[in-house]
Amino acid sequence: MRFVFLIALLAVPCSAAEKAEKPVVAIYDIEEMVTESGQLEASMFDLGMDAARPLTLFDITRSLDKAAGDPNVKAVVLDVDGAELDFAQIQEIRRRLLAVREAGKDVWMYTEALSNGTALLGSAANHFTLMPEADCSFHGIHAESMYFKGLLDKAGVRAEVIHIGDFKSFGETFYRSGPSDEAKQQEEKLVDDIYRQLTADVATGRGIEAAKVKTIIDDGSLDAMDMSTNGMADHLLHRTDFVKKLRETYGKDADYDRSYELPDLEGPEIDGMMDVFKLMFSKDSSAKAKRDYVAVVALEGDISDESVAPVRAQILKLAKDEKAKALVLRVNSPGGSALASEVLWEAADEWKATKKPFVVSMGGVAASGGYYVSAGADRIFAEAGTITGSIGVVGMKFVVGEAMDKLGITTHSIQRGKNAGAMSMTRSFTPEEAELVRKSMERVYGTFKKRVADGRGKALKGDLEALAGGRVYSGKQALDIGLVDEIGGLREAIAHAAAKASLDDPDTKLLPEPKSGIEGLFTKPDKDEEMIRAKGLRSDGSRNLMNLLRTTGVAGALPAPARAAISRLVSRIDAFRDSRVLLLGPDLRLR
Repeated sequence: MRFVFLIALLAVPCSAAEKAEKPVVAIYDIEEMVTESGQLEASMFDLGMDAARPLTLFDITRSLDKAAGDPNVKAVVLDVDGAELDFAQIQEIRRRLLAVREAGKDVWMYTEALSNGTALLGSAANHFTLMPEADCSFHGIHAESMYFKGLLDKAGVRAEVIHIGDFKSFGETFYRSGPSDEAKQQEEKLVDDIYRQLTADVATGRGIEAAKVKTIIDDGSLDAMDMSTNGMADHLLHRTDFVKKLRETYGKDADYDRSYELPDLEGPEIDGMMDVFKLMFSKDSSAKAKRDYVAVVALEGDISDESVAPVRAQILKLAKDEKAKALVLRVNSPGGSALASEVLWEAADEWKATKKPFVVSMGGVAASGGYYVSAGADRIFAEAGTITGSIGVVGMKFVVGEAMDKLGITTHSIQRGKNAGAMSMTRSFTPEEAELVRKSMERVYGTFKKRVADGRGKALKGDLEALAGGRVYSGKQALDIGLVDEIGGLREAIAHAAAKASLDDPDTKLLPEPKSGIEGLFTKPDKDEEMIRAKGLRSDGSRNLMNLLRTTGVAGALPAPARAAISRLVSRIDAFRDSRVLLLGPDLRLR
């Protein structure tokens, strides 16, 4: 991932004393995806030589926090054109920008494209600047779910799904051509709430009526000049003029800091295979903490044996670390394996046995298995736009017998035990096998509800079954029913954990330490991690599906969101091959 700063402002070298006396302008140009964990996956077949580690939300929010409290910082400048930020990340960064404003400092933002994200972030700036010919696509919320039944039919793959919970809609995308009434109902409510948040926050930030914001959204024909006239922006400037205005405001001698309180993202220098070999055999250089600190551990992406292994190992290691006085688990996951969710819940429970504070900060999504692992926290923070809940269970297998027939593959099986072949992917469930899976799922559902009831206790507002059943909520809705405790982001969760641990101005550490893809490739897992890490081979069904897309040229013709959705589909075909019961939330993408 590249981290490129906004303006090529040349800084004159100066001493620490001279630098401290100069006004500081912290400049952030965020491109591509902002991760939660700072861990990138790498492949030996797509290695490259880029050792740069990714930028994390932890990095950005910590830097902005320090900027708000630093008397030398007079302004921050933000450009997120090209960034991949989810709605919850945008909400948290916006809150940090408002804190900068409240500290009496300026917030400048420049964009060449007015979208939902830039409009929301720009509403926190007192100098929101559009390029005069900016693309204005501030058109509201669009939620889209892809349905793959037709594609799977062509590949000879059939999904057999069992739901526990009427609103547990995950899996519908594999066997339906459109949403069920229950899925449509809850998605409508969720999108309505997110839309209200968007329009209300933009209106408040820009000092205009929410009704006017909705009119601007619905017009669809407004250009940059129209947006400025209607109060959506403060300035219309080309980038060079924007730079000139900054220099005029803060002076040529100001310290235009392009890395204010940010870590070195470059990583080790990789010029050839010798550098790769050095990296392969290098030892972990992380030093033990000398001061008490708050540990932040991120769970990101689908929950599987492999994904929870490093998170679990890190939490268990922290439980033995006397300097780790509080734990913040940052959850950005739609869920996944029920067994892996329980494994991670148990690790969190081991931490709780130390009697040290345990706080959860929810990211863009913390649903189903993502909520399962969060439920036991002492306090749960969520953004108003977080997607959470989905307390329910889905069981499914992909039947690939027809796909194998197309490839000329036949099978012969021998079975001992009435139900030994229940999860065979070459044939459908028998009625008896389907009932067996359902009973297993009901037990998992009972455990899920117990975890929630034990963790949330009297905070729940209403009967748990009425709140569960696969129902999905925004963070704001979840607060109203007691599934979360407070609207806030990562920094609020850290502050709460520090206060509970009686720490003043504590160190905070994101662990495991962020790594580039090439560094992660050569990182040896802990022994605890190795015990539950499992890598399976891609199934015949998913391999056939990918071959179909490649040979027909479909994959290359699809837009990026569709390719990403199909990639998730393939990974989940393999996930269901490895685990018959999953805790997964709806696959809903908001834009």
